[in-house]
Amino acid sequence: MVETQFRFRADEPAGDPAVTVDSFGEQSNASAVRIEPGDDARELLPFLDRLRLVEVNFPVFGDGRGYSAARTLREAGYTGELRAVGDVLVDQLAYMRRCGFDSFAPEHPLNAADAEAALARYAEVYTPTVDGRAPIWAKRHGAA
Repeated sequence: MVETQFRFRADEPAGDPAVTVDSFGEQSNASAVRIEPGDDARELLPFLDRLRLVEVNFPVFGDGRGYSAARTLREAGYTGELRAVGDVLVDQLAYMRRCGFDSFAPEHPLNAADAEAALARYAEVYTPTVDGRAPIWAKRHGAA
């Protein structure tokens, strides 16, 4: 289970510059990587032990490939910071949490109260995923 407590990172420096997925394997000292739409997150699986930060770019809110990248990494055992960056909207936060994101740096500032309300909106979930919450059907049938 991934403990997901969102951290706002819009005003914080990222620290080590994140490198591209293509160049990450060649840079033995890199500990941060940035996944762009179209990158294959599975290329990072051999390096999970040295990663401390994975940024997943959402250049437009309608591009959902970053959700798959996040879930792939979490299911493979990645425990470092998983940051959604770019066109991140408050309406996406609950879904991002379900896929394993634990921080974000939106391109445009989000209201903290709205973000907290979005994360608390759905007490029950319908599908299993990496955040560890049991789906409602499993609770109903004693499989939780």
